[in-house]
Amino acid sequence: MKKNSLTILSIVLFLIGFTGLSAQTEVKIEDQDSLRINRNIYGHFAEHLGRSIYDGLYVGEDSDIPNTDGVRNDLIEALKNLQIPVLRWPGGCFADTYHWMDGIGPKEDRPTIVNQWWGGVTEDNSFGTHNFLNLCEELGAEPYLAANIGSGTVKEFADWIQYVNHDGTSPMADLRKENGREKPWGVKYWGVGNEMWGCGGNMTPEYYANLYRQYATFMTSWNNDKGLYRIASGANVDDYHWTEVLMRDVPHNLIEGVALHSYSFVEWGDKGDAVDFNEAQYFSTMQTALKMEELVTKHSAIMDKYDPKGNIELIVDEWGGWYDVQDGTNPGFLYQQNTMRDAMIAGVSLNIFNNHSKRVKMANLAQTVNVLQAVALTDGAKMLLTPTYHVMEMYKVHQDAKLLPVSFDSPQYSYEGESLPAVSVSASKDDKNVIHISAVNIDSEKENEVEFDLSGFDIDDFNAEILVSENLQDHNTFDSPEKIIPKQFKDFKFKRGNLKITLPPFSVVVLESK
Repeated sequence: MKKNSLTILSIVLFLIGFTGLSAQTEVKIEDQDSLRINRNIYGHFAEHLGRSIYDGLYVGEDSDIPNTDGVRNDLIEALKNLQIPVLRWPGGCFADTYHWMDGIGPKEDRPTIVNQWWGGVTEDNSFGTHNFLNLCEELGAEPYLAANIGSGTVKEFADWIQYVNHDGTSPMADLRKENGREKPWGVKYWGVGNEMWGCGGNMTPEYYANLYRQYATFMTSWNNDKGLYRIASGANVDDYHWTEVLMRDVPHNLIEGVALHSYSFVEWGDKGDAVDFNEAQYFSTMQTALKMEELVTKHSAIMDKYDPKGNIELIVDEWGGWYDVQDGTNPGFLYQQNTMRDAMIAGVSLNIFNNHSKRVKMANLAQTVNVLQAVALTDGAKMLLTPTYHVMEMYKVHQDAKLLPVSFDSPQYSYEGESLPAVSVSASKDDKNVIHISAVNIDSEKENEVEFDLSGFDIDDFNAEILVSENLQDHNTFDSPEKIIPKQFKDFKFKRGNLKITLPPFSVVVLESK
């Protein structure tokens, strides 16, 4: 009898493995007084890097490609559809070599600049402050300007603020008017340098903290009556000492946000191909992506220690997947394709940011077009939207909605003796009391059944969308731009407050109550 029982058990385990079906996961979703998911978590980043600005966003006013003031119209419409809340510019590493006055005035009079960080190419500064800020107005997005601390001056920084913000008479405001802009743009978000631990100057945190204090002092008045939002250059991944020094040494009346940068990759020194990757490389990439949970938790704990009321916010202004560049492209341009692996990175990262809304108030995907984990790729007049774009589109329903806390024990995605949480979930309720649930299954082989306890909500049923494909390596191309797009999802049952769904391998699902 014992032998037969073991045989039956072996058969059952074999069938489970064969069908790729994991055990059911129960998720509790609570409706309580909670935080809002700041819409700026769905922000973007456009650096002067490769084909991000030139031949990406900006094709020039004389281009045959339909454009508005030189920015291609198809990309404008795509970003509007995402309801892009905030856009960071001009860097990145480029920011601390950029001198903003080189990018204003008659274009024929502007000096060129050698982009020493990204390919050593010479740029003509034809895309400058006016172009960027006017684009943000067109998109309905808040601009986030990263200022030059590494090679600039306090005066240069203060002059830029006056140029874009002063609504009166002053040398910089008068210069703005001479250059065709009467009213100021009113830029709120300012990065006080970028990656000061690296390309921003290879500084110690103690040195940068003092330098930050100096620059922040001259940005605004005694009491910051203009409401500027000053973001300190924050930690590289798990450099918790950097965060500790900033929170300890910078007076809290001089700072509104602390940045954090972390990318997802296979190995930093051997990032692998963006499309031709194996499961081991996929698993490693998801390990670094999911580390964001630990990073946000530990950096937040340090901030809580010095700022228990949460007045200073965590700004993850660079995140995304980073692989080797596409064959045949400039290695300094960081052009890479975008597969279902990137959809997994986007889904789990956004869920983490949503669930940490108490401290995380902005995040900026790197980058918008033609660089790293882009939402769009261009080739001449052609443009395609990536799987990452579609995840951002599906998740936009969470912007400014009330966070609904979730609790569950995730099934595991296992590979060669290591395991990761397979399922990621976040949920929210908007101002019309509509519930949205975003769920991701990163497992490369197995389905996962998830059961949601929604007994505390008045819900009749759900609509749902899914982003999924046959292979992890699948991606959209210019010949097949809609290979991966969101589709209606019906593999769920809802009855008396109980929602059961089956998540296919490497899939993203967003459900909406009705």
